[in-house]
Amino acid sequence: MKALIIGATGLVGSELTRLLLADNFFSEVIVFGRRSCGINHPKLKEYLINFDEPEQWREHVRGFVLFSALGTTLKQAGSKANQYRIDYQYQYEFAAIAAQHNVRHYVLVSSSGANANSRFFYPKIKGQLEEAVLQLDLPNITIFRPSLLLGKRAEKRLAESIAQRIMPCLTRFIFRKYRPIPATTVARAMLLESVRPAGRKIYQGAEIFELLQPKN
Repeated sequence: MKALIIGATGLVGSELTRLLLADNFFSEVIVFGRRSCGINHPKLKEYLINFDEPEQWREHVRGFVLFSALGTTLKQAGSKANQYRIDYQYQYEFAAIAAQHNVRHYVLVSSSGANANSRFFYPKIKGQLEEAVLQLDLPNITIFRPSLLLGKRAEKRLAESIAQRIMPCLTRFIFRKYRPIPATTVARAMLLESVRPAGRKIYQGAEIFELLQPKN
């Protein structure tokens, strides 16, 4: 079984890549990105690509499951147009090509509050992406909507550092779906769900934690 990943250098994507390489179900892990994920492993195949030129990489988008963990911030992107291109266009194009190549399962990291009708830019484009991929001819689609992601990032984000300290206290008893969640928890849930028949499923923050709870 082949697993395809975009966003493998990000917080969730890097955790997911390591889990997939250690998992015996998948014989090959194929990573697409603008820069190397920095991992050397016999199961790993890496394509350094220009996302704006799909004709150069589209034939490689073939496998059992496509994991989409790509994403950026407005600060990193530099403009709303650039963020839209990364958070919507690139991910939708990959999903559409995966559908054409009969990929069986598409697993997307979205965001809590994703809503195509939102007045706010970030949740709006996340919601638009969800709606668009759900219209594709993919047998199984699983969407995860985590809240604030916990983990060690390569770059410092002051607002997130502050939020990581105060949000666990604020959400311990109320607003459970907005409880911060470790990136490794999201990655483990993605791997777990990728090998199950899904149809169309969307998991909110609290539900992601529950997926990993032992069943009685």
